[in-house]
Amino acid sequence: MLSRRSMLFSGSALLIASSAYLWTSRSASGSDGIWYAGTDGFAADGADVVAYHTLQADAAGRSGTSAHVAEWAGAKWRFVSAENKAIFLQNPQKYAPQYGGYCAWAMARGYKAHGDVDAWMIVGGRLYLNYDENIRRRWQKDIPGFIADADQQWPTVRGTG
Repeated sequence: MLSRRSMLFSGSALLIASSAYLWTSRSASGSDGIWYAGTDGFAADGADVVAYHTLQADAAGRSGTSAHVAEWAGAKWRFVSAENKAIFLQNPQKYAPQYGGYCAWAMARGYKAHGDVDAWMIVGGRLYLNYDENIRRRWQKDIPGFIADADQQWPTVRGTG
């Protein structure tokens, strides 16, 4: 018979394992990497990744529309306008979120977690997403260090899940 402590530990482990599965099970594999895709199948949960470069810091991400869709690197991307779509297609590596749109803080720790389109930052002209606002605040305490760590982890972690 399992003790109460053993049952709680087992339940916690199952919850963590199933959460990790959910974070990684909704990705679209592309020739240029793995992109986090929300339930609708669009990279970056359907947010317009170009629009981030014109938003004020801490603003919510802007959802793209089905009228302006592009495909790149094995993923579908939405935009708020034909202009943003064209800008993206001219230089997609500049606008696509780093680490496949997964959380930059989690990537620095060696695992994938959902990147929230409302917990973002532009650093060095690149878009970084974090799991939520609390994690983004942690990430902001050492952005260069976390980016360096995530850059090292990404080649290994991107192929998992």
